[in-house]
Amino acid sequence: MSETAQPAGPTHPALGALPLARESVDRRCEQRTETDWLELLDNDPQTGYLIMVGGRVHVRDGALELVARAQVPAGGTEIYLGFDGAREIVLHAFHDDPGVLTKEHVGSDPGEWLGLRDVAAGLGPRDAGLFVEAVAIANWNHTMQFCPRCGHRLESTASGWVKACPNDASQHFPRTDPAIIVAITDKDDRLLLGANSQWGGKRFSTLAGFVEPGESLESAVVREVAEESGVAVANPRYMGSQPWPFPCSLMLGFTATALGTELRPDGVEIIDLRWFTREELAAQIRSGEIGVPVGVSIASALIEDWYGGALPEPEHLEN
Repeated sequence: MSETAQPAGPTHPALGALPLARESVDRRCEQRTETDWLELLDNDPQTGYLIMVGGRVHVRDGALELVARAQVPAGGTEIYLGFDGAREIVLHAFHDDPGVLTKEHVGSDPGEWLGLRDVAAGLGPRDAGLFVEAVAIANWNHTMQFCPRCGHRLESTASGWVKACPNDASQHFPRTDPAIIVAITDKDDRLLLGANSQWGGKRFSTLAGFVEPGESLESAVVREVAEESGVAVANPRYMGSQPWPFPCSLMLGFTATALGTELRPDGVEIIDLRWFTREELAAQIRSGEIGVPVGVSIASALIEDWYGGALPEPEHLEN
């Protein structure tokens, strides 16, 4: 008798399971469209509520704190997040602090309220996925208030996942804006990094840009790199992706090979461009001459994949 084949686990591209791309919650897309689904969950004592204020949630002992219905403050927006195998989870989001999130409601120290960038890398798959989902869907709910067709105020349906216009009967769904981000190397395996004008010229990162309508990901890689650096590239290779809900992007990581090494920063977004060997990059990070992305960003993963491991820390940190 042959053994029953077991389903394969999740597979990941070259960059592996990125911090913001981990997820283990069933979003129950069919159930959340049921009429009065949120009201039904309100009456279930097992339902867990994730309170979020201005993109921050409460973290206790390295996990998101879920509270009972009785601890949820009045007001805010409720959106269904999913089922974690033990209980249903509902987001209760405030865009701004209403001044009611005290120990009376959550029984915790306000100093433990953290943003996604602060804590995502240290969370388990369930909580990392929940946090990213919560930030993204809350951002969309806050910004999508009026019908883009007629200007009428929209009504929330499908447990917070659809906005319906009572005036023209149109439906509006959460948006995701794809963006490419690319690690470019030359024939000598040097890495190209650029300094964005918003960073003051000292922080360097991989080049990135949004995918335009009717454009493939690979074409976006070639176009964006040429626009920002003047470098022609070939052989775009997909490395991995993760959501970047600030407010609604999906970052798709690539590598590409430069066909030349002459650099022409566009002077608008990119004010400086440099080729780095591994030794040069490490030395300039250690000395504090430049900074590079760290933490949960896909740029950090792309740079460390090229570097071959974790980047060094600056030797002299400012107090």
